[in-house]
Amino acid sequence: MNRRPGFVVYGLLAAFVVGSALPLYWSFVIGSQTKERADDFPPPIIPGGHFLENARQVLDTVDFWQALINSVLVSSACAASVVFFSTLAGYSFAKLRFRGSNALMGFVVMTMAVPTQLAIVPLFILMRDYNLLDTLTAVALPSLVTAFGVFFMRQFLVDAVPDELIEAARMDGCTMLRTFLTVAVPAARPAMAILFLFTFMHVWTDYMWPLVALQKTETLQIALDRLALTGQGQTTDYALVLAGTGMATIPLLLLFFLAGRQLVAGIMQGAVKG
Repeated sequence: MNRRPGFVVYGLLAAFVVGSALPLYWSFVIGSQTKERADDFPPPIIPGGHFLENARQVLDTVDFWQALINSVLVSSACAASVVFFSTLAGYSFAKLRFRGSNALMGFVVMTMAVPTQLAIVPLFILMRDYNLLDTLTAVALPSLVTAFGVFFMRQFLVDAVPDELIEAARMDGCTMLRTFLTVAVPAARPAMAILFLFTFMHVWTDYMWPLVALQKTETLQIALDRLALTGQGQTTDYALVLAGTGMATIPLLLLFFLAGRQLVAGIMQGAVKG
């Protein structure tokens, strides 16, 4: 018998939705206040009417649009690269048999346990030696391939593509590359869409590596960092900072709203009915 979700399930889902939306709402509330009102205690809980004024001040303080373009370019390039290489590697680990595949896959998974901070100094030295510091290339290169992407696509393709379908394609005369393009890629589209969104969001919100690699060139997160200290007293204007943060979040929200329906439809199309 099919049982409908009960009150507890709906209550937990509602609490999860409210908890997830609360930081975004709070950012908008503080970002729409004046600096003095944002510092009040108790803090305001209802949006004010100064968001557009704060947004104009953000545009006057930092080169927001250039930083936005830089972030879009870096995030799009990294997301597309991760999806491409991760799908190739994931298909190889999932469906091809070669010596040392299990050990190599285990090594890839082990690299996920290495803290990102450990690679900061070697990456900086490498980019300096190749004269790439203060360029968008230096920001994008470390994120063009990720161990998580390889592992994620491998786990998806293990069950999404039956071995019999690959054997049938090879018997029909398909090369390995054509089998990958005509059999694996269509089945992997739902996972590729999810991986693209997650990678784009991860690179978009990255702050530490761009802070180290860039000096004059800015991504959006570095530009927003300059909003933290403003005014003669060098005190933090939380209203200005959170207004800029809200503006930086809008492109991500638009991406999820535009791709959400296609993402769910792709997952449903890729499901295998029992």
